[in-house]
Amino acid sequence: MTSKWQKAKMALGLNMCLYSPRSNHNEPSSAATAAADVAKHLSESLSFSSVASEHSQTRTPTSSFPGSLLPRSGSKSSKKTCAICLSSMKSGQGQAIFTAECSHSFHFHCITSNVRRGNKICPMCRAKWKEIPIGSPIPDASPNRRFMMDPLAGRAQDDGYMTLLRRTPQPRLGSSRSISSLVHGPEPGCFDDDEVLHDGAAGIGKRTPLSVDNPSGSSSMALNITTHPEVPAVPRAACNDNFTILIHLKAPKTSVLDRSQDRNRSPRAPVDLVTVLDVSGSMGGTKLALLKQAMGFVVQSLGPADRLSVIAFSSTASRLFPLRCMTDSGRQQALEAVNSLISKGGTNIAEGLRKGFKVMLDRKFTNPVASIMLLSDGQDTYSISSTGLGISKRRVDSESLLPDSVLQQNIPAVAKIPVHTFGFGVDHDATSMHSISRISGGTFSFIETENVIQDAFAQCVGGLLSVVIQELKVEIESTVQLRQLKTGSYQSSVDAAGKTGLIVVGDLYAEEERDFLATVKVPVMQSCHDEQPILKVKCVYSDPITRETVRHEEASQVRIQRPQKTGEQAVSLDVDRQRNRLYAAEAMTEARVAAERGDFSSAVSILEACNRALAETASGRARDRLCISLCAELREMRQRMSNRRVYEATGRAYMLSGLSSHSWQRATARGDSTSSNSLLLAYQTPSMEDMVTQSQTMIFGKPPSSPRRRKQLKQALSFPAGPHPR
Repeated sequence: MTSKWQKAKMALGLNMCLYSPRSNHNEPSSAATAAADVAKHLSESLSFSSVASEHSQTRTPTSSFPGSLLPRSGSKSSKKTCAICLSSMKSGQGQAIFTAECSHSFHFHCITSNVRRGNKICPMCRAKWKEIPIGSPIPDASPNRRFMMDPLAGRAQDDGYMTLLRRTPQPRLGSSRSISSLVHGPEPGCFDDDEVLHDGAAGIGKRTPLSVDNPSGSSSMALNITTHPEVPAVPRAACNDNFTILIHLKAPKTSVLDRSQDRNRSPRAPVDLVTVLDVSGSMGGTKLALLKQAMGFVVQSLGPADRLSVIAFSSTASRLFPLRCMTDSGRQQALEAVNSLISKGGTNIAEGLRKGFKVMLDRKFTNPVASIMLLSDGQDTYSISSTGLGISKRRVDSESLLPDSVLQQNIPAVAKIPVHTFGFGVDHDATSMHSISRISGGTFSFIETENVIQDAFAQCVGGLLSVVIQELKVEIESTVQLRQLKTGSYQSSVDAAGKTGLIVVGDLYAEEERDFLATVKVPVMQSCHDEQPILKVKCVYSDPITRETVRHEEASQVRIQRPQKTGEQAVSLDVDRQRNRLYAAEAMTEARVAAERGDFSSAVSILEACNRALAETASGRARDRLCISLCAELREMRQRMSNRRVYEATGRAYMLSGLSSHSWQRATARGDSTSSNSLLLAYQTPSMEDMVTQSQTMIFGKPPSSPRRRKQLKQALSFPAGPHPR
């Protein structure tokens, strides 16, 4: 169900002008003014609930709400301010102004979005217009009615999307390539034309490697490893064949992303990001408009050391531009390319992915972090019959969407480029999208309602921009027999003798946590020692900034007491809650198998039995937050697999997104919001949460400049009748 917060966002003008850096630095920013107006007139906004409701249903631009934020008297101040975007209107600033018959003036690009579908009502005075600003510029137009040529005139534009281009800095004269050549030029055979990396652009200098052996370093700069045995003691004469030990990892803390800080000072690893976007015919209208808006947010979130490339696919796929640094000129070109997208044709996910991976594999230079984001709202209609794409017809459909180079068995898990997939709407192929993400090491998010696509992108990008550990491997040495490692989707192995084990974790975001369970056999103790060592945990990883290998030499050791007798012992809640998480994930997998064969009654029974079992565990009786969230998640899944129609519409995608989140222990968007389930927030890192907050607190497309200001605006916009959104 769409939250009241999301409805408020729609009422506040979701499809209005988006924010981008101004070319005129002398003009004061109107963000504070706009935010103050919104908070001041919050009570007025409630009277427009019917307008907001209609807006959220039709997803078409409306100006009744923003127009109400300004006086209708046609005062001098209102004539200097556009009633739609609340930015100043002044001649000579490169922005065309449209003056209507009723004498009210607006930015031309703002009002054209409002009237694109034939709306002839003034947002200020509600007067009906005889003429509306649509079409090419009129050469002999009077000074009172000025038009601006759309930079992409002749291209079909989707309703509801306001381009960021008109308020972005123009490329420097020294720019070697224009956007026209990037978008419309022929694609090279080898995508080795990526922009050269400049170390100085990132502002990343040498620093002390992440190491616990650094005496002067802060503890927050080291990977933290802790272990928890299920009980503290085992009697000497007893043998426990399945003694469980929890291995807990927490990545070091890094500075929270803040737009008020200079991007060049950001002490983080720069990113190479390729977005593979579905622009088939089914993505038309509001879907494509919101996708463009979400991509605008992604572009603005990247720094000058980060590089972006965009692949658009329908019946075929094309690279809009090579990997470009997101400097001012790079953003300008990226935004113009995204704005040029139109929806048509079929859905060829395989070709889009092939080109996305080709960009990554052919690049001459490499940033430390690399990832692909894939969004689609349909099912691939070309993978079976396509030829010449390196696709084998003998594979199952889900694997046929990935190129051969990704499916090679000799590629180490830590070297894979993760594909984070986003299933959009109820018609996408959730099974294939989930398989793509699982095989590549990425996550699968289910975007049920189209107005949260930007939040889903924001959460993913917030993680990618905060990678602090790479190529992490956990090494386990056991003095007893190591029987099993329960690691979800992470690659793990135990040697034949049961003495050593290995877990390949890969990348960790700042303050991200991982929990793994090791099962050992505790034998009868022949000696008279009161304590017995069980295992040691070490790790090795790479610092993404210095590119140095770091060894965590100070091992975390597990010891248990071996007295003659033990009384009643309480099971560790840390171990119990992770057992519950794994048990719930196994029940979800089993229920999904039953649902896929059409046995929905059995699927529901499996989830109900799991729910009852969790309530009887130690953490369930203690009302542990994780256990409560798991039970709530199981109830939601039962509702979404009550019958075939509901399961195929949303149940399958909802369940697969949850399984992706649990197996990787990483936050995904699911349902109608990134915060639809409190359990998923347990995986959300502070950097991811901060980026989602920036997305959710955008006022007319411009994000607040500080975390404190974002929190104030979020509180001001929260409805007293409902819970405050996280």
